[in-house]
Amino acid sequence: MKPKASALFLARSLYRKRRLSDAAKLLPIFGAVLLLLPLLWVHQSAPERSSTATNWVYLFIVWSFLILAAACLAKSLNKFEDGNDQALAENVSGRTPKSGRPDAF
Repeated sequence: MKPKASALFLARSLYRKRRLSDAAKLLPIFGAVLLLLPLLWVHQSAPERSSTATNWVYLFIVWSFLILAAACLAKSLNKFEDGNDQALAENVSGRTPKSGRPDAF
């Protein structure tokens, strides 16, 4: 009978770094969806709801939001770039990771 493998619990900072990295990867997709929304407004039957000025203001606001979100994510991710992922994974799990990656056991 095989012994039960212990569950891998990541350190809080390593987990947070991975979630921030995931958010940074999804930000361009989220931004593309937000930037394409005005294309749906053009085909509405009421022309007063979709003016060119409104669309430009919306695009500027979304563009500004994406820049601020990317800057905040970059600043947060920069805090974690000290290269101690492997040390954190070893301390938490007690095992040495394969191939130098803390998530590959």
